[in-house]
Amino acid sequence: MSVQEDSVKSNGVAVMAESSCTKAMSDLKMNSTLNGEAITSELSSSSELEEATEGLSLEEPRAVPLSTAKAQTALAPADQLWSTSRDQAVRLRMEDSGPASETPITVHQLFMETVENYGDCPALVSKTEGQWVTLTWRQYYEQCRAAAKSFLKLGLERYHGVGILGFNSAEWFISDVGCIFAGGLGTGIYTTNSPEACQYVAESCEANILVVENQKQLEKILQVKDQLPHLKAIVQYKGELQQKAPFLYTWAEFMKQGEDVPDDQLDAVIDSLRANECCTLIFTSGTTGNPKGVMLSHDNLTWTVRTTSVAGLKYGEEVLVSYLPLSHVAAQLIDMWMCVCFAMTTYFADPDALKGSLVNTLKEARPTCFLGVPRVWEKMQEKMKAAGAKASPMRSAVAGWAKSIGLQYNYSVMNGENQVPWGFMLANNLVFKRVREALGLDRCKLCFTGAAPVTKDTLEYFMSLNMPLLELYGMSESSGPHTISSNSSYCIASCGKVMPGAKTKLENPDQDGSGEICFWGRHVFMGYLNMPDKTTEALDQDGWLHSGDLGRHDKNDFLFITGRIKELIITAGGENIPPVLIEDSVKSEVAIISNAMLIGDRLKFLSIMVTLKCVVDDNGDPTDALTPEALSFCQQHDVTATTVSGIIANKEPAIYTAIQEGMERVNARATSNAQKIQKFVILEQDFSIGGGELGPTMKLRRPIVVKMYQEKINELYGVATEK
Repeated sequence: MSVQEDSVKSNGVAVMAESSCTKAMSDLKMNSTLNGEAITSELSSSSELEEATEGLSLEEPRAVPLSTAKAQTALAPADQLWSTSRDQAVRLRMEDSGPASETPITVHQLFMETVENYGDCPALVSKTEGQWVTLTWRQYYEQCRAAAKSFLKLGLERYHGVGILGFNSAEWFISDVGCIFAGGLGTGIYTTNSPEACQYVAESCEANILVVENQKQLEKILQVKDQLPHLKAIVQYKGELQQKAPFLYTWAEFMKQGEDVPDDQLDAVIDSLRANECCTLIFTSGTTGNPKGVMLSHDNLTWTVRTTSVAGLKYGEEVLVSYLPLSHVAAQLIDMWMCVCFAMTTYFADPDALKGSLVNTLKEARPTCFLGVPRVWEKMQEKMKAAGAKASPMRSAVAGWAKSIGLQYNYSVMNGENQVPWGFMLANNLVFKRVREALGLDRCKLCFTGAAPVTKDTLEYFMSLNMPLLELYGMSESSGPHTISSNSSYCIASCGKVMPGAKTKLENPDQDGSGEICFWGRHVFMGYLNMPDKTTEALDQDGWLHSGDLGRHDKNDFLFITGRIKELIITAGGENIPPVLIEDSVKSEVAIISNAMLIGDRLKFLSIMVTLKCVVDDNGDPTDALTPEALSFCQQHDVTATTVSGIIANKEPAIYTAIQEGMERVNARATSNAQKIQKFVILEQDFSIGGGELGPTMKLRRPIVVKMYQEKINELYGVATEK
């Protein structure tokens, strides 16, 4: 195959598929120079490997006899499609033929298949004192069994929770999988949760054991420990314990607890697991009231990840970086269960990944697939634009030419024409390859975006760099994905097509064909833990899951999200307005704007609150300083301000005028007068997770923002009333 064919086949991404895991292991062992720095992996022999993983493994890991995963699984008796009890099974949405007819399997059976076929391949790669330390699939499995025995020894009861509170790590994975092997319910808790929020989740799942990362997270639990009657032990997996107590364990102490638990005892529990019973709880982030515990069965997880093969993943060859919160369904399904299914290698990012260190991990791991929430892609876009602004006129001209070629080519691929424009190879060598190398995505075949809406501007920007972002759509209640895009099947601004074996129904469509998106399939959740009312709100009598999102299909069956029922702004005049499209348009029109939130529910007209692009500190919190892109915007408008407060204090006429003109351009495209923005206000600081305006996946928490800025909103509408 020629170089040109190779580049075009992989959308210009230089892909070096490893023929086997042996090659991947040798890559981890050899000295490689990445980003100008020699990264030496000290794993040149099996004895060194055992030494390096000593903190993660038993002193003498016993070999686990592997038996072929059973083809058949007994299902627990069930006649209903939903349940709200932790110990009650559900009827699976199985079909007579096709992907929905696949034999149900448990998480353990899925894991066993991978251990039998790829036992010596690298599974988990963590950095310890500057060195990458690898666990193979067989070692990972043995660790999970050891953890399962320790959970049993510490008194984990069937269908009771193990709460995990910490940043992504091998210990997080092992705790979660080990808990499920031991018959418990794996329950992630957001690291940003307050002690009260941690208590709510731990009490809801009747947690017997809590696994925490460090002293900071331990202190939260100790504050509410007396309100957790089911709690028997707390395990801290990073650092030494700063206090002694009979219920507190270090990771090493915990892993030794179950050494005298017989294999037969654990095997009996594993054999009693049923594919149609609950194994994991995903707690929603609770933007409108208390979080809901989404009950996911073994079959929800195993069927969903096996169905994602439509994305084109190859067994034993893929590499992924884990950095998004594992208490969120997207990270858990992809980082943990998809990796189990396809024997992928997971590298763990540093805890400050979203504050700037992610790119360093990407350069070292060089993942073959990567999921970024929209804000991650936007941050990359902003940094590249800022770097481009400093480039020489010649470089800028070359980059502009290359990006026009990239956009032309990717639209042609999207439309099924696959026409390679003249100059594509030159553009690839001069620009595209270099950009991907700088981002650590030179091997990345699949660049996914999901968990929140992404703007067309960001999608086209990455298409122009020959890196099409493939949108996924779904929710916690659908075990993650419902629609998927792939390199051979994507359409800009759509969320892809429904997964094989699942179905979509649009309820009460309007004249444009836009209706509420309803899901059907084996990925649909069991129910909300102990919440029958909320469960029957989400699932109708026939078992369809109502998403609360509005969408339409195009002629090729691509799904487009047009709004969210709960987010719909209903003006005083009764007009229904989906805010996201208008907010995205405003951000696209005015380069200095970072976030935008439309206001107008039950009010006479629309207004919008906007934030300016500012530098983020080491904690991920917004500062007052403008970003290079924002400074460049100011310079273009002859404004010398360098801070957000400076612009607001002086009501910088040029900036306010530029924003007003951007609004007017958006208004010119409005479908009705009611959809036009009448007023805007610039907020003193940008939205952030720490500030509470954004959820863990950077999704806007509208009810919270309204509460926080109620005075500003009153001012906007108060002034209007007085006129």
